[in-house]
Amino acid sequence: MSSTSFDSVPVLDYRQAKDPLTKDAFLSSLRDALVNVGFLYLSNHPVDTAQLEAYIPRLFALPQSEKDKIAMKNSPHFLGYTAFGKEFTKGRRDSREQFDLATRHESRWREGDEDYKNLWGPSQWPDESLLPGFQDMYNTYLDAVSQLSMEFVVLLAQALGLEPQALLNFYDQPELMQHRSKIVQYPLIEEGDDDQGVGPHYDAGFLTFLLQASPHPGLQVQNLSGQWIDVPPLPGTFVVNIGKALEFSTSGLARATSHRVLSPRRKDHSGPRYSVPFFQNISLEARLLELKEGLKFPPATLALLESRGMVAKTESVNFTEFDSEPSGRVNLIGRVKSHPDVAKIHYPKLFQEIFPSGIPL
Repeated sequence: MSSTSFDSVPVLDYRQAKDPLTKDAFLSSLRDALVNVGFLYLSNHPVDTAQLEAYIPRLFALPQSEKDKIAMKNSPHFLGYTAFGKEFTKGRRDSREQFDLATRHESRWREGDEDYKNLWGPSQWPDESLLPGFQDMYNTYLDAVSQLSMEFVVLLAQALGLEPQALLNFYDQPELMQHRSKIVQYPLIEEGDDDQGVGPHYDAGFLTFLLQASPHPGLQVQNLSGQWIDVPPLPGTFVVNIGKALEFSTSGLARATSHRVLSPRRKDHSGPRYSVPFFQNISLEARLLELKEGLKFPPATLALLESRGMVAKTESVNFTEFDSEPSGRVNLIGRVKSHPDVAKIHYPKLFQEIFPSGIPL
């Protein structure tokens, strides 16, 4: 595949990774996707999504008063409900409504600790009586995607010519980790409305596993030449993409790709677009500049970077602090920029540094 002109995202069959007879072919396809595209579809994965997809419309149909009870502004962990238009990308409001939920975790932050150590903590959940079974179902879903994501990290290392366990130093022990997710609704918009569902951006961490939970298009990725390429929903797949932390840690071999979501237009669709991104975190304490020194890529893998060439300049939100700050601090800065109303309450000093003129209008 030519990275300068890819016009679609490759589909990888996870069953091939589990079969010794086809694993090498899978790793070869994965290597190409990592280096040249930064996105892939993963088919025949082991995660059951049917129950979740059935719950999503009911979640957003909850009374507004019930959603507001679990508003993100209550949470120093940036978990909870965000109303339409309350999240920002590059200073512009995103046209979406969402619930941020995470794997089970109790905050280990104590008075006097660095602020970023309070980034992880318990989720806020809807009233069980209004959505029976949702919390248990979603915890089970998050556990399953977490396991898949860690299996995928091992495959990723092998695809890049490293030992299978080479990237695990970037994580804490499983019981000390937390991974995040969103359940997102993109309402229909009218002709002439701003179509920024979410603006051009990169993800911060190592990997994202996206469930496109309705048939609407809207997700687009930017190829090496800067063109926007559609990534339409394919039933039974996750869309997997590389984050900036992995790109930095692999010295650019694994490519983080700029992407965005265009809101669905009423004239083309009935009903809102739903999606569920899962963001695999690395350790809050991970200092990538130090850890990456332990990754020794074979010459054949390094040659792939030279043959790919330079990525076109993008307008996407970047994460430039990985060369000097621990991962938790970088992620906290990203959350403050996306949710200034929450940051103003829980991280007023950092809020003032980033928004000296106050919350954008």
